[in-house]
Amino acid sequence: MAVERQRYGALLAVLCGAIFLEGVDIAMMNVALPSIRADLGLSTGALQWVMSAYVLGYGGFMLLGGRAGDLFGRRRVFLFWLTVFILFSGLGAIAGDGWTLITARFVTGVAAAFLTPAGLSIITTTLPEGPVRERALMIYAGTAAAGFSLGLVIGGVLTAIDWRWVFLAPVIFALCLLAGAIPLIPRDPRTTRSFRDIDFVGAISVTAALVLLVLTIERAPHASLVSTAVSGAASLALFALFVLWERRAAQPLVRLGILRSVRLVHANLTTLLVAAGFFGFQFVAVLYLREVLGWSTLETSFMMLAIGLDAVLAPTLTPRLTARFGHRRVIIVGVLLAVLAYALFLPVSPDWGFAAMFPTMVLLGVSFAFAYGPLTITATDGAAESEHGLASGLLYTSFQFGAALGLSAVTGALALGLHAALVVPLVCALLAAVTALRS
Repeated sequence: MAVERQRYGALLAVLCGAIFLEGVDIAMMNVALPSIRADLGLSTGALQWVMSAYVLGYGGFMLLGGRAGDLFGRRRVFLFWLTVFILFSGLGAIAGDGWTLITARFVTGVAAAFLTPAGLSIITTTLPEGPVRERALMIYAGTAAAGFSLGLVIGGVLTAIDWRWVFLAPVIFALCLLAGAIPLIPRDPRTTRSFRDIDFVGAISVTAALVLLVLTIERAPHASLVSTAVSGAASLALFALFVLWERRAAQPLVRLGILRSVRLVHANLTTLLVAAGFFGFQFVAVLYLREVLGWSTLETSFMMLAIGLDAVLAPTLTPRLTARFGHRRVIIVGVLLAVLAYALFLPVSPDWGFAAMFPTMVLLGVSFAFAYGPLTITATDGAAESEHGLASGLLYTSFQFGAALGLSAVTGALALGLHAALVVPLVCALLAAVTALRS
């Protein structure tokens, strides 16, 4: 029993390392962008694509990535795409021009789209159901959130040395994860599945729809209304084609019946809104600290680090609360704390100091610890083992689209001023509270 517990712990450490890597990779890039532009001479448009390419790859291929683990084996998918991540992150480190860097970021995003749901479904299918699995999922969610918070600090330190270390450091870390994953992740059962079993029409239509929707959201603040409307309509048409095809496909990419689960739908919608508020607020807060208060990269990073409190609370306090009060109540409290956190920051002014801002950062860390882990469990609980990858893919697709939507909304609102942009995460949190209460 002790040996088995140690093996579960080692396996969880590897999988948590992978989700931490994904969070750190996104956060570090935010800090490194000015240095990358200065060194490679990139235009503002090209610099935006360094970020957008990753989001397109990640958000667009998430559903296909989740289903691939169910069809071909989670271990195979995890190891293959971790290797791809290593290779293309390495390409980014040696990039000498913008297009090479953008290509590297796109493929790295695709790799993350396959890695993330595979890692989550390995936990849900390997660890025994009950307290052990729930605690593992809380730790996993807390580690993911810590990656987003700590990545700002790590990225600031590495960029101060050389921005290429923002790509090299993940390569070194991922190589260590690969060495640990090979012996620890259980072997997949033999499968008779082949590429002929992939629903290619469904995969192509939904991936194209998701990529186009992410592109529409990302470009909305800078594109014309006509361009946004046309691309949005094209995305909806592709989604309609996908739904019609899935209803008739013999082996659908997404079994539409899974969406009949009210708990799953509400969990995904709440996750989308929580992510929209969380990432939108981080973006605006960083701009305020850097451009209004004139703080350095490291000073800003350490202020945002307070949000990383969730990495401590998620595996320690949250499991006790869910065991006593249930997932739904803990999620509701977490979302309401986010409402309070954003409301407290709303009257921010140029004369605010550390003490005035710190309560919001702490509350936001507690909020994420209470909401994200239980949402992860709710969104995958009850799914058949053969569809755990699909359920994970749906969850992370919701999270990624929420992040893209929140960033796009606050970017557009910034044209009306800082306080208008800060209303966006508050509205997202209020809507998340509504969906959580209705679940």
